[in-house]
Amino acid sequence: MNDPRVQVQQFPRTIHIIGVASGLGAADRGCESAPDALRALDLIERLRARGRRVRWVETIRPYRDGSTLEAVVDICKYLAQQVESAVRQAELPLVLGGDHSCAIGTWKGAARALRSRGPIGLLWIDAHMDAHTPHTTPSGALHGMPLACLLGHGDPALTAIAGGTRLEPGRVCLIGVRSFEPSEAALLQRLGVRVFFMREIQERGLEAVMRDALQIVQCGTVGFGVTLDLDALDPVEAPAVGTPVPGGLSAAALRPALARLATLPTLLGGEIVEYDPQRDREGVTGMLAASLAEALLVGEAVPAFAEIEYRYGAHHYDPLPLVLVRGEGAYLWDEQGRRYLDMMSAYSALSHGHCHPRITRVLAEQARTLALTSRVYYNNRLPLFLRRLCEITGLPMALPANTGLEAVEAALKAARKWAYTVKGVAPDRAQIIACEGNFHGRSIAILAMSSEAQYRDGFGPYPLGFELVPFGDADALERAITPDTAAFLVEPIQGEGGIIVPPPGYLARCARICRAHNVLLICDEVQTGLGRTGRMLACEHEGVRPDAVILGKALGGGVLPVSALVGRRDLMEVFRPGDHGSTFAGSPLAAAVGLEALNVLVERRLPERAAELGGYFMRRLQEISSPLVREVRGKGLLIGVEIDTERVPARVLCERLLERGVLTKDTHGRVLRFTPALIITREQIDEAVAALRAVLTELDQAPPA
Repeated sequence: MNDPRVQVQQFPRTIHIIGVASGLGAADRGCESAPDALRALDLIERLRARGRRVRWVETIRPYRDGSTLEAVVDICKYLAQQVESAVRQAELPLVLGGDHSCAIGTWKGAARALRSRGPIGLLWIDAHMDAHTPHTTPSGALHGMPLACLLGHGDPALTAIAGGTRLEPGRVCLIGVRSFEPSEAALLQRLGVRVFFMREIQERGLEAVMRDALQIVQCGTVGFGVTLDLDALDPVEAPAVGTPVPGGLSAAALRPALARLATLPTLLGGEIVEYDPQRDREGVTGMLAASLAEALLVGEAVPAFAEIEYRYGAHHYDPLPLVLVRGEGAYLWDEQGRRYLDMMSAYSALSHGHCHPRITRVLAEQARTLALTSRVYYNNRLPLFLRRLCEITGLPMALPANTGLEAVEAALKAARKWAYTVKGVAPDRAQIIACEGNFHGRSIAILAMSSEAQYRDGFGPYPLGFELVPFGDADALERAITPDTAAFLVEPIQGEGGIIVPPPGYLARCARICRAHNVLLICDEVQTGLGRTGRMLACEHEGVRPDAVILGKALGGGVLPVSALVGRRDLMEVFRPGDHGSTFAGSPLAAAVGLEALNVLVERRLPERAAELGGYFMRRLQEISSPLVREVRGKGLLIGVEIDTERVPARVLCERLLERGVLTKDTHGRVLRFTPALIITREQIDEAVAALRAVLTELDQAPPA
């Protein structure tokens, strides 16, 4: 197949769905409504839309009084008969629990159906081992025993189901385990069951682990099954499970791994258990469970491009589930032709909108004429770009770079060399002060002044010479300054930190403090600059002219990475030939695009437009009355809506907005960004507000956990 996009396939086997509406094995009735809840999520319709024949055969419920053990035995016996019948008829059973004790019936039934042909294998995906026996269990709960029963070491009444059929330990693999008792581990080790602990998955990757596990469960077997306890997922993504354990699998990794199994003719069936709808107030875990079932049975629902990226790309992003193919103005389109209103604008890089006609025309013309020379020669585009940058910022000299990170690194180098050559700081003593919660990039040097644990974890050691102070606290800045302080690096508004706006007068006071102590004030305006907040530079709101400004993102007009450090003369003149450089920075192509991006900003009065429409947008958002919203804050068209994350993660709102045709992204799981292109209209703002209002109402009216 030459076309890489996913196409609908016709599958020969009918999917035979059986619900098990019981939480008896877990001594918790929360998951007994799981099959009904998953059915209500249109799982059958989704599978049929993907070309599958589907029958929901029945939902098994406890049908007699008696002990928990007797009731679970009855359920598992009947379930084993149903699964055995489905497998004998060459159907593909999908069991939806309920607690994990139902696995005894599921896999004993499958094994008995095929025992004349050979053994079956089993992939057991779970945070736990579920390998307790009646003699080792600390709680007595049967949902902690099913694997031991399947291997012949459980309660006699359970092991005797399906004629005492049992699985061969050497053909069973556990994946994602991170919570267990020593007695369970000892039993499985003695029997020879292969366990892929979570730490191994983190080291090797889920794809490599699944490849090894498949070799085990397919070697010498007539087929294999998959049982998924949803607590295998990280509880941040799937909170509504029976026994959540921190640090689990991500759905983004598990979904394509299951999708690859769907293509294997040896797949015998699947089982998904331990979903608790009573805890799933926003419905996120149920939707995940349905999407994982769909992936296992028919492959990934998202286009193949996402699978290709996951296979070949490093997993340092967790994209929302859509593939975009076209953009124009404030809108984007996906592969199916659906239109979305873009409220992200690539973290302010698309302030001009997608594919601005003037900018793309300059891009094409310059690319056809002269794209790159390197800086060992002059070109006829860079001087005009540098002059315009200096005119707009009011600062006399500029250094071109590619990304915002590179411009920040140039600023750090300039500040340190200035401290030694101009201020007189002793060699290797220069200090740079930054703010807690900052985001200046992710290079090793920049991470040395980050307070975000995830950004730093695993990448040290870090260079010295950085001091952090609370953002918005000018007194803390003054206390931190020493004779060795070279510069104070600050974002006028913290973007990645959560659209944090400092108190009025903060930046102006910082400027006075820096001037009094002969300390450079360097404003990182990569996100806030070039009109985003309603002024060309955000520092202009308080009448501040810093000693240096860092620009990027929108400087490339949404088509190229273009950035710059612009600063006062004695700072910029510390650089000598050979001190700093970049092959692509200042290229004719980048300079032509950057110049046109600046001209469009000025000629179309986009900063003034951001001030007017930003005020309108803020008012409309503040009119929304919802207990899920903690605060609306920002300036111009840089706006954040802080969400009550005790009630719903901000990512869930992003996913619901996506379904309504509005694209945005959360920051740190708690704040929704609204940073649209500066060309946005009032009508488009109203469209976004209406979608947010509807999503908030929908989530607020969901049943309580």
